[in-house]
Amino acid sequence: MTIFSVRHVTEYRYNRPVHFGEHRLMFRPRDSYDQRLLDATLICDPDPQQIRWIQDVFGNCVAIVDIARPSTSLRFETWITIDHTPQVALDLEIDEAAATYPFSYDPEEEPDLERVIQRHYPDQSDEVARWASQFVALGMPTPTGRLLMTMCCAIQESFSYARRHEAGTQTPQTTLSSRKGTCRDFALLMVEACRSLGIAARFVIGYVYVADRDGSTTRGGGSTHAWCQVYIPGAGWVEFDPTNGIVGNRDLIRVGVARDPRQAVPLYGSYDGGPTDFAGMSVQVNVTTRPTDH
Repeated sequence: MTIFSVRHVTEYRYNRPVHFGEHRLMFRPRDSYDQRLLDATLICDPDPQQIRWIQDVFGNCVAIVDIARPSTSLRFETWITIDHTPQVALDLEIDEAAATYPFSYDPEEEPDLERVIQRHYPDQSDEVARWASQFVALGMPTPTGRLLMTMCCAIQESFSYARRHEAGTQTPQTTLSSRKGTCRDFALLMVEACRSLGIAARFVIGYVYVADRDGSTTRGGGSTHAWCQVYIPGAGWVEFDPTNGIVGNRDLIRVGVARDPRQAVPLYGSYDGGPTDFAGMSVQVNVTTRPTDH
């Protein structure tokens, strides 16, 4: 087990005092067998009039913040401490009926998985499906674990990671044609590729631990991170990080899950003013770790 501490600071700056609308933050992980929340703190400046918590349609924890007074800046600082238990690909126990692809989901589970099996992005030329089909053996069953691991690593090895200042996530087709993207772009590509094969997949946001040493190849540090989960009978929801070629939850701190990236935005809100009033923003994320004795 490992103790992770995450400090996440987002600051918005304005050219004049502006009034703020409601802001929503998704930064607090849910407890699970592989991660246990030990502490969570939210600090806002200006002081909020109210902070209330809800669980969204996926069960993610969301803080809703109301700011009473106008200001030339808005700053959110969050801290979480989590007890994390790594799960690796070798630990996967897949049902025999799903050990090779193609496979079918249990009739009892299929209705609940239906929306995350359906593709969400139009693809008239079927580019994503053609790309995904290269990982399926011709004329013989394909080991399910190998299919998914190979797809995950292919994105990590064949696509260029490039931070982008524009908001949002590009379409899977754009990622395929440009061969570059952010962690959100790569996660969405793998989600839609899995869905094109009839495999349930969903989008995940959180943080990634990047070891502070020379030569570290882990990408996505210094900000929030995104990857995907794939539902495999017998193994359940399994983490795949195509940005780093990680299978399992090693170094990944899961905060929220969703059908689509637009439902998993770490922070969003509004202000009363025009585009010229906005002066800029900064984001800083630090993930540190210490081992436990048990």
